[in-house]
Amino acid sequence: MSAHSVGMGQVVTKNKAVEITQLLLQSENGGDTAFSLAVEHLYPELRRLAGFHAGNGQAATLGATDILHEAYLKLAAHDGSYNNKSHFMAVASRAMRQIIIDYARRKSANKRAGNLKRIDLDKVQIGVAEQASELLLIDQLLELLTAENPRAAKVFECRFFGGMNDQETSEALDLSLRTTQRDWMKAKAFLSHMQDTENPTH
Repeated sequence: MSAHSVGMGQVVTKNKAVEITQLLLQSENGGDTAFSLAVEHLYPELRRLAGFHAGNGQAATLGATDILHEAYLKLAAHDGSYNNKSHFMAVASRAMRQIIIDYARRKSANKRAGNLKRIDLDKVQIGVAEQASELLLIDQLLELLTAENPRAAKVFECRFFGGMNDQETSEALDLSLRTTQRDWMKAKAFLSHMQDTENPTH
């Protein structure tokens, strides 16, 4: 039985991936049960992605459960179809980006202005509460990258906000692994340069 890795030691068989795709297609026609079953199959992956930017048990932080709940509502209300599992996960990455940035915006509004700390774009986990203002800057710079190189911006969104690895991102965006890796490097270089330009005193 053929299978492909989905990260964190989990494996989805080819047959299971086909089943998930069929459920997602059924959900397009108002199949709430089909959508719920698809999400149930994908729950471990969604939970892992949600945990990337969740708070570490601290008060007033955004937890993985909060992100997952809000992401589910956004995904259920998505205006359009899901072509397959990979497309669903790409949309999930965007939903989580929106949730994280909305939370960061609320946290930033309650903080005094000050020098921004440079965000390590290779870091596995970013503290949403601790670096709210910095995340807002990253989001703004990502919009600039979208205008210049939309494909690289989508790769960055999946990697940074969705917590996907190279392989998962390439599948989600239907790109070759080499192209995904190259675009990831381009996106990081662009955003790193822009961080320095926007905040030279970090």
